[in-house]
Amino acid sequence: MPPIKRRTFLKGTGGAMATAALPSVLHQSASSQNRPNILFILADDMGYGDVNFLNENSKIPTPNIDRIGREGRYFTDAHSPSALCTPTRYGVLAGQYCWRTRITRGVCWGYSKHLIAPERMTVASLLQSQGYNTACVGKWHLGMDMQTRQGGIIRDAHAVVDTRDYKADIDWNAPILNGPTAVGFDHFYGISASLDMHPYIWIEDDHFVGECTTTQDLLFITRDYRPERYTDNTGPAHRDFIAEEVMPIITKRTVDWIERQTQDTPFFMCMSLTAPHIPIVPSEPYRGLSELGPYGDFCIEVDDSVGKVLNALDQNGLADNTLVIFTADNGCAPYIGVEEMNEKGHFPSYVFRGYKSDIFEGGHRIPFLARWPDQIESGTRSDETICLTDMLKTCASINGVDVPSNAGEDSYDILPALVGKQFTAPIREATVSTAGNGTFSIRQGRWKLDLTGSTGGYGNISQEEVAAQGLPLIQLYDLENDIGETNNVYAEYPDVVNRLNALLESYKVRGRSTPT
Repeated sequence: MPPIKRRTFLKGTGGAMATAALPSVLHQSASSQNRPNILFILADDMGYGDVNFLNENSKIPTPNIDRIGREGRYFTDAHSPSALCTPTRYGVLAGQYCWRTRITRGVCWGYSKHLIAPERMTVASLLQSQGYNTACVGKWHLGMDMQTRQGGIIRDAHAVVDTRDYKADIDWNAPILNGPTAVGFDHFYGISASLDMHPYIWIEDDHFVGECTTTQDLLFITRDYRPERYTDNTGPAHRDFIAEEVMPIITKRTVDWIERQTQDTPFFMCMSLTAPHIPIVPSEPYRGLSELGPYGDFCIEVDDSVGKVLNALDQNGLADNTLVIFTADNGCAPYIGVEEMNEKGHFPSYVFRGYKSDIFEGGHRIPFLARWPDQIESGTRSDETICLTDMLKTCASINGVDVPSNAGEDSYDILPALVGKQFTAPIREATVSTAGNGTFSIRQGRWKLDLTGSTGGYGNISQEEVAAQGLPLIQLYDLENDIGETNNVYAEYPDVVNRLNALLESYKVRGRSTPT
């Protein structure tokens, strides 16, 4: 089935309903003795329109990602729970909206203390309890506790730390506490946060790989693409840490780990990419391949990494019973040359308004393609509204286990939508997404309510400024007729505004958005 065309998309989105859930979702081939491997590939700041399969006018070739859609199922209405990295990654693993934690806006940084409580169930710990081998390779960005030479713990809770204080204090040889291996991963190889955040050093399991004996600022590599608020990002670095080598290392480590797996034990691999997030550093084989410059080249490298991992599954006889999901943590960043790409006919946000950090659809509507040859019919499409927080209960459903009431508070089982079963009502009652500044939006069916009069992202202005301009302080959009969010109809539908606002408040008060 070819990807949905722009005109069809505009007519069909927002009204997705399926037909009546069947008693058994999985085909008989997926028995308790034949549980699927799960490969979750999370791109960093990649827009819906950057995937060729989803955008008929894309200028970026993505044949390997396209293969997942062609051989599996693609979703037109998938969302991240936030338009930023950390809160989305938390939602993926914990099945809970991140605004229920200390991070109500913004992100963790390189030295931030752990965000996931060790006692909280995660996708990794759930699957680990079911006998899965579990691994995460790449970007963590969820905090971890680094020890100091004085025997304490660096407790930067939220903001960028003063490296003049910390670079000398970190004990590079001491174990890292409350990182990935404390929340269900048997193995981790990656970096503590984004590639533009120090310390610039690899971590394996719960130890640094070497010591930081020098400093660098990776943003200098792509100075043309740096957000204005970043003036300097110099910090501790390992002498052999090279930005252009990060994606190739993530890919090789993922492939090597998959090649060590057997058909006797299922695995869960979270391949957490650092691209195409800044710094825009495509490795040498990919430079100049795109007509869109370094960003397009970086997206091509992402696609090639996906291809190498898919090939590893094929070559090791693991493909048929592996659920592969490719998605992204939020939309494309607005500061990486989107205007120039638009002029060339490439729209990273496709038909959606906004970019990374924004409250609008371009901030949190994301590519989501899934392949599982044993269970998913090839070349199929779903218009069902889903959210990345749904991974926890979906993985539980795949394994035939229940999630306790103190876990997965914002996670729904989307397995029926994945395997193409029919149901009479939407899976999710509603979906909440937040902007970079913590502003809320809530989506139910055709209606989307934004509790701000501005973007909530990089072009945001305060509510006071919005009022001073005589503009409304809230926004309501009918996505069925206005997917580009151009016509604010809040004044015409006060009953919808009140209903959605009350529903959001109930989610806050109840501590969950799912039934008890």
